[in-house]
Parts: sequence; structure tokens; C-alpha cells
Amino acid sequence: MTAFEEFGVLPEIAKAVEEMEWTLPTDVQAEAIPLILGGGDVLMAAETGSGKTGAFCLPILQTVYETLRDIRDGKGKNAPSTSGSSKTMWKMSIYDRNNAMAITPDGLRCQSREFKDWNGCRATAGVRNRGKYFFEAIVCDEGLCRVGWSTQSASLDLGTDRFSFGFGGTGKKSHNRQFDDYGEAFGKNDVLTCLLDLERSEISYLKNGVNLGVAFRINDNLRNETFYPAVVLKNAEIQFNFGETPFKYNAPQGYVACVQVNAENVKANSISQSQSQQTLQPKPNAPQAIIIEPSRELAEQTLEQIHKFKKYMKEPFIRELLVIGKVPIREQIEVLKNGVDIIVATPGRIEELINSEQLLLTHCRFFVLDEADGLLKANYGNLIENIHRRIPKMTSDSHRLQMIVCSATLHSFEVKKMADKLMHFPTWIDLKGEDAVPDTVHHVVCIVDPQTDTTWHSLRRHVQTDGVHAQDGVRPGLNTPETFSEAIKMLKGEYCIRAINEHNMDRAIIFCRTKMDCDNLERYLRQMDTNKYSCVCLHGDRKPQERKQNLEMFKNKERKFLICTDVAARGIDVSGLPFMINITLPDEKSNYVHRIGRVGRAERMGLAISLVSSVPEKVWYHGEWCSSRGRNCWNTNLINVKGCCTWLNEKNMLADIEDHLNITITQVDKNLKVPVNEFDGKVVYGQKLQNRGTNYQDHVEQLKPIVQNLAKLESKAQLAFLKHMKIH
Repeated sequence: MTAFEEFGVLPEIAKAVEEMEWTLPTDVQAEAIPLILGGGDVLMAAETGSGKTGAFCLPILQTVYETLRDIRDGKGKNAPSTSGSSKTMWKMSIYDRNNAMAITPDGLRCQSREFKDWNGCRATAGVRNRGKYFFEAIVCDEGLCRVGWSTQSASLDLGTDRFSFGFGGTGKKSHNRQFDDYGEAFGKNDVLTCLLDLERSEISYLKNGVNLGVAFRINDNLRNETFYPAVVLKNAEIQFNFGETPFKYNAPQGYVACVQVNAENVKANSISQSQSQQTLQPKPNAPQAIIIEPSRELAEQTLEQIHKFKKYMKEPFIRELLVIGKVPIREQIEVLKNGVDIIVATPGRIEELINSEQLLLTHCRFFVLDEADGLLKANYGNLIENIHRRIPKMTSDSHRLQMIVCSATLHSFEVKKMADKLMHFPTWIDLKGEDAVPDTVHHVVCIVDPQTDTTWHSLRRHVQTDGVHAQDGVRPGLNTPETFSEAIKMLKGEYCIRAINEHNMDRAIIFCRTKMDCDNLERYLRQMDTNKYSCVCLHGDRKPQERKQNLEMFKNKERKFLICTDVAARGIDVSGLPFMINITLPDEKSNYVHRIGRVGRAERMGLAISLVSSVPEKVWYHGEWCSSRGRNCWNTNLINVKGCCTWLNEKNMLADIEDHLNITITQVDKNLKVPVNEFDGKVVYGQKLQNRGTNYQDHVEQLKPIVQNLAKLESKAQLAFLKHMKIH
């Protein structure tokens, strides 16, 4: 049995993983895989490269595979039956409910996490004719709820029509949209006993065993109706007891628990009964899992991992589809018609397919948000909520929708707010802790000062700048902020080449602020030397096929340098990458660790160099008045006067990063030389740390005497135990 099988992974998947040379689950995989296989919602804080894609893809593949196999073999062909003894009939119906109402497989616990809308459901059986009956409801958390009795003709919004009767947490009874004071308010941990007296046509309630008196007298025109236990919730959860377990409080004399009702006085819920006879076989365009990614590159990367993981999963065969923009939608619709089990998508295109009903959500079992912080920062929060609202919270085979959220910044306000609103008691996996730079990453900063380094005065050829100062009349000799800002833009291009030459870089990711900056640097490097500085760009304005080809060429070492923006680079995982250069510090301090984390993976050493301006630099800004960040725009006014530019102070940004990481980042001179002994001995970037100096001792040699002592102690302990056993 492999290490992955010990965590519950199927042998078919474990075999594929083993071929990928994954010997042990990573920390995040060891935590997440059992939780997801166990049916829970999971929030995980994990950077790319930590194994988080496998952490959610492996259990999703396994669950989908097992479900398809059960359908093929005829297991669980129909949903749990509502026929049989009255005792087995009493539960809340997974069919007679609103989509946003989640119900546990045993049918006794209901939850709705909608803050604005009420969501309700009815039981699978009801009472009629004669008798006095009751059930118990326990309020499990804060929120609003109404409980009571409902006929089949009533809406699911209990108490808002003439066919249902409810009692709410605000201390109001409701019938036919009339809300009147009754009893007293109730809330979390309170126990409500719902009484129905068909002999006297009365409905009453107990709160924590105290009788609140008659709430309703049932009209004569409803005397022949069947009454079903019912509830409606708004961001609340409630537990039901129909009598299979002991009640918290006794009902008044003469009342019978629902499970003890005589067969002639029980009637099955017709909606629940009819739908339970339907097959569980989903329609071809109703996938079991939807994974949303913030960029097409990350979506393609996730799909590639799925292909590798499912290599040995045959009969039934899992079908997956990449749903991204700028690809003919007709092709994706055609694949959906032929059947899809797992969707990996970017937000825009999947919304289009859902709204046109080309993609159905009826059988969705997993809803995954990868890089959730990136999705929310890109203003996809409403889209996520809309999709989540339309997914049934319980599948037809009684499995609850599972939501999995991955985020580099798990505890950000936006992510926590979304989790509280949409997720069902999620387990938080935060192995990342506070932002920190791995030991395998050496990172330095180089201060670029146009006042002391005046080489920009005489540059015959320099990188094309972003045009911010095109109308400012800047020139050498003018000591204006605009002149120094323009000088910074020129010098950073020179320092980039200097860093490449100094460290003989043959592979590196180079980060720029804007798409325009990326294009300008790519053009400049090619002009300097097409072979020595061979490079490609990765940003949103490049055509999808070009972006894909560029990334592949960089991964395959056909090009040395990948120039990209933060958004385009999110989630890119290139094994053994030795170098990274920040032309500009990221706008958000949390992205610094995200950027430099492109290097130093899989125990391989990496060097990250950041070029930091000593003076303010004026740059294009994505503000209220402009979204192009310099593309076909000449409004160089500042954003506070309806312009498209702002001033960056990188020295302050560097201070914020250092404060965030609680460190002082090593500074290097403008020659970009990194002192050999600045870090733990000389290393080869891109390779694992080796024994290269007398101060570095192999870990095995360090541990050898300790292990020998432990072996001696264990031997003594075993001899003492045997001696003890012999005496006795």
C-alpha cells in the first residue's frame, strides 16, 4: 500500500501519482484529502507548488469515479425510498425544498446560508384524519426560522399563505401573511415542540417544555388536508426529531410522536414520492464538479493535472472539459452534449453557458474556487454567489454540495466573508501561517537611484518607457520629479540586463506592473540580443493561443525569460526555476511572497532580485476613470483630478513588505553582485542545496550520533521489559 492509499486514495489514482514521483502527500494534501473524501467543506491556505491542486483534484476524481461506477452497476439507482413503515418515512424531503436549503443525508438537519431570502422545505410524510401529533425542532445557530405545519398546496415560505401555519423566532405566529404576537421569541439552542390536534383542529407550540397556548384554529375547509412538518430558514440551521431518538421535553398527554402514527393516518409527500422514483442518472451536460480558476493558464494547468491523475481510471471513464473564453463556444457546447463529469473554467465563459442552460447544475457535487482571493479581487464575488445559489445544496442521491476554497490569503476579510456566507461548517487548513519566505529562496533588493547613477544621461539605446512623461519635457540636467521618474524607467531596463549578465541567468520570470511595461521590456531584450535574451510575454492582451504557446516554450526551455504581470503569473508552477526579477515591487505587499515564491520550490534554491526606486515614480494606474493602464490613453493627470496616473513610492512599499515579513531584506549594490557568504555558503540556483563548504554538514551525519543513542536506549528498554515479564 502506497502512502497516498493510506490516506484513502484509490489504487488507480495512487499508481498515477507514484509515476509522477510523488512519494508522500504534502502537508496540505495529508490534511485536505481525508476531509474532502469525508464529505466536508474545506478552506485551505496554500501557495502554488504546495500540492494544493492535488489536494482537491485527487478526492474529487475519486468521488466522481465511484459515483459513475455505482450508476453503471445499478447501485443506488433510485433515491432513498419514502415507502415502508411509518418510522422510516419521517425526515425532511430533499425534493420538496428550495434549492438553497441543505439537508443532511438522514433528513433531520436543515440549513440555509442565504442572508436575504427565505428557504423552506417539508417532511417526506404528513398526518391526516384524526389524532394528536407532535415533533421537536432544535434551533442550532443564530439566524431566523419559522417552524410548523404545512399542507401540500402551500408554498415553501411557511405561514405566508392560507395553507400553512408557522411560529417564528421573533415571537410572531404567521398564517396567510398575517403576523401576530404569540408566546415569546426564541433563538439558538431553544427547543420547540410543534403540536397538531386534529380532533379539535388546533395548532400549539411548546418552548423548552413550556406550553405557549393555542396558536391557530384550523379552518373547516382544511379539515380533510394532510399536514406535513415544515420549516423556513434565513441564514439559520435547525435539527428535527420525529421520535426515533428521545425527546428533550415531553409533549402534553395524548399527543403521539410522528413515528408512532398509525398507517391509516399517514400520507407520503407526493412531490417527494414522485421525484424519488426518478433515476439518478444525470443529463450529459450536468457535471458533478465545477472548478473555477482566475486565469486560463491556471485552468489549463489544473486540467493537465487531472489528465495525469486519472491515467489508470478506466471503466467508467471520467470526462472533463476546459471552459474558457476566446475559444469557440460551439465546440464547448458540443462536448457538453456528449457528456461531461468535471468542468474546469474561468468565470466569464461558465456564466455564459449556465445562463443559456447549456450547462446544468442539477447534479453538481463539488464547487471549487481556486485562488479565491484572486477571483474576489477581480470582482467575481457576485458571479460566485449567483452560481452557488443555483446549485442544489443536496444531490438527488442525498449527498450534500461540497465547497472547496483555496487561497493564498485565507484570512483576508473578503475570503472570510464569502466563506461565512456560502460554506457549510468548513474546516480551515492553514498550514501556511503568516507570510514568510522559504529558506530555499534568497531575495535581495537593489536601490535604483537616478541622482547618484547618472548613466541614464548618455544611454544611446534604452527600454521604451510607458509614455507617462511624454508631455513633461523631461531631459538630463533637469532635477524635477518627472525627470527622475523617467530616469527610473530607463535605468530599470539596464539593471535588469545587468542582473541577467551578472548571474548568467538562463531562465527567469520577470515581473512588470502593466501589460505595456511587459511589451516594452520584451521588445528591448530582443533588440539587445535575440539569442542571449530570448523571451516571451504573458499577459491578458495576448491571444489565448499565443499565451499558451509562450508558456510552453518557457517551460520547455525554448525561451529563457518569461515577462509577465501579476494576474497572468498567478498559479504558474515551473519546476527548478532558478531566478526571478521584480522590475517594480507589487502594488500589494502580500503579493511579494507570491511573486518570489516562483523560485525555491521542491527544495531547489532560487534567487529573487527586486529593483527598488529611490525616488517616486509616476505610473499608469487602474483607477475609476480608466481601465487600460496606459493602452491608447494620454490622460496623464493624477487619479484625484480624474486622471489615469499615480505616484508610487517604492521605498515606502519596501518598508511595508519588510514590516509585513518582520525582516530586513538584504540590499546589494548597483553591480547586482550577491556576496557568496551573504547566505549559507555558495549555492547553485535551480539545484538542491549541496555540501559546498566546511560549515555545511550533511543532515545524516549530524543526526548519526543521536540515532545511535536512541538505538541504545531502545535496546535497554526492550531488555528491561523482557526482564520484567520474566519476573512476573
